[in-house]
Amino acid sequence: MPQRAVNTKTSTYSVFKDFKELTKVGLAVSVVFSSIAGYFLAVDSWSEVNWTIVAMLAIGGYCMVGASNAYNQIIEKDIDAKMDRTKNRPVASGRMSVNTAFAVASLLAIAGVVILYIINPKTAMFGAISIFLYTCIYTPLKPITPLSVFVGAFPGAIPFMLGWVACTGEFGVEAGTLFLIQFFWQFPHFWAIGWFLYDDYQKAGFSMLPTGRKDTKTALQAILYSIWLTVVSVFPATGLTGSLNLSIPAAIIVFVCGLWMIWAAIQLYQKRTNKAAKSLMLVSVTYISLIQIIFVIDKFLF
Repeated sequence: MPQRAVNTKTSTYSVFKDFKELTKVGLAVSVVFSSIAGYFLAVDSWSEVNWTIVAMLAIGGYCMVGASNAYNQIIEKDIDAKMDRTKNRPVASGRMSVNTAFAVASLLAIAGVVILYIINPKTAMFGAISIFLYTCIYTPLKPITPLSVFVGAFPGAIPFMLGWVACTGEFGVEAGTLFLIQFFWQFPHFWAIGWFLYDDYQKAGFSMLPTGRKDTKTALQAILYSIWLTVVSVFPATGLTGSLNLSIPAAIIVFVCGLWMIWAAIQLYQKRTNKAAKSLMLVSVTYISLIQIIFVIDKFLF
């Protein structure tokens, strides 16, 4: 193969790889998954699923979170260069210029809001709010106060309810419940990450834990938020959340998943090790995806 062809192929792959890292493709896909799950929970029946809306929600959602992540990496480029887990990001490493990253972020933000607006104005509004909170409030607060996790929980909780708003065009008790589920989930999840990455965050001057230390008070708060998460997750079984319902069998399964989450948080409290924190993080990631699947299956089977 000619050298020029090899270089072109390598260059194309590098650009694609940098784009994935700039937009944090793993996180973006999880956001899209949450949004689509929220949409399916809002639709009346499987036959009424509008796959065009689903596709637009997926693309618009990816653009939304991709823009937020790209802006974040521009703002934190010097900080990212200090941490082992982020120093090879495109902007922090110098592989991508700030101007290029800003152009990509801005195009994604505009495209995301426009696509979500075509679905309905409220969906676009919440998408724009998410980008603003993540970029303009959460990111600047990270080096200043652990309360940044609280602020970041708001844009982080929007995707699950965004799908409901995309389907119905309304924000009511149903969308609010979906928001609360993902809101409470944020805390044990990110505190677990802040725990086992504590030393790396210290290099950048970040204090992500509620007490600023890897202590029992931080672990206790992870337990408490896991309990609240479990309560909110099974609450739709009471029939008090409008048209968002959960059957008793599904509620039992969700409750057991919640006990698993609480158990992982208790293990962190008892052991206070990085291994226990990583375990809680993995359990939390599994938990949120699993209960979303359970909610959707329950919607169409019961």
